[in-house]
Amino acid sequence: MSLKIRIDDSAPPYEQVRARISEQARSGALPVGYRLPTVRGLAESLGLAVNTVAKAYRALEGDGVIETRGRNGTFVAAAGSAAQREASSAAQAYAERVRRLGLGEDEALAAVRDAVLAAYAG
Repeated sequence: MSLKIRIDDSAPPYEQVRARISEQARSGALPVGYRLPTVRGLAESLGLAVNTVAKAYRALEGDGVIETRGRNGTFVAAAGSAAQREASSAAQAYAERVRRLGLGEDEALAAVRDAVLAAYAG
């Protein structure tokens, strides 16, 4: 993720952070499911106050651009319907879980394929 804050910009720093993340999410530079840095981590890397980045994240979440999943972190939200967003969230959680379980990509995809085929067969 590449963000730069310009001191000479007339927009407040939190608005610059909000606008840059929103633009990158909309353009696909930050893909759906991309895990954003923590508020503290991004604040440190940009040289901003933690509250400034927290304000930007709250605005982005209100706009539906990002979603916070508790202790799991903050992610770029899926665009589209609520059903699509929920499916994307479930897929992300599944991917993280099978990785932790040590399954390979082919095994993880095969398990999903089998579950989807079974769900739609009945």
